[in-house]
Amino acid sequence: MNNKLRKPSVDQFFDGVLCLTTREECYQFFEDVCTVNEILSLAQRFEVARMLRSGKTYLEISEATGASTATISRVNRSLVYSNDGYQIVFERLAEKQAEEKD
Repeated sequence: MNNKLRKPSVDQFFDGVLCLTTREECYQFFEDVCTVNEILSLAQRFEVARMLRSGKTYLEISEATGASTATISRVNRSLVYSNDGYQIVFERLAEKQAEEKD
């Protein structure tokens, strides 16, 4: 974990995010906190990570998302050498989708 990131203000921000319970609340909050381009950039990185995990090539990902190879490479490094943040979210999304099917 990045110790430069660990600050009371960041803790408070994350605690606020954890209070959101619906997609609509997320839209409302993140539109207040971020620019449209920042939200789209985060969403693009998330999609790149999803596609990398499914075995897509850099070219396929770039064509589908518009992400640069530098962005794809950065996301790939995060997947390989990270704190498993993406992994946690993808596993929980899979669990949620499985529950919704039942």
